[in-house]
Amino acid sequence: MRAMFGLVGLVVALAVVGVLVKKQMSATRTAVPALQTAPGAAPAASAPTGSVRERSQQVQQQVKEQMDALMQQARPMPDEGK
Repeated sequence: MRAMFGLVGLVVALAVVGVLVKKQMSATRTAVPALQTAPGAAPAASAPTGSVRERSQQVQQQVKEQMDALMQQARPMPDEGK
C-alpha cells in the first residue's frame, strides 16, 4: 500500500513537472513584436553594424569602461552610531 502511494506521488510529481516544462517551453517560443521587423523593412537605426567579432569587442569595451567607472565610485560607509 505504501509503495502504491509512493508510485502515485511520483507520477503526480512527474505530471506537474511536465506541465511546467511545457508551459516554459511555449513561453520561450513566443515572439516579441517589438523586436521583429517586417519582411523587406529597413533595419533599425540601433542595429549593430560590422562583424560579430567587432560588435563583441565593442560590448566588451563598454562593459570594461562601465566596471572601471563603478570601481572609481566611493562606497557609502555605514553609520557607526547604532
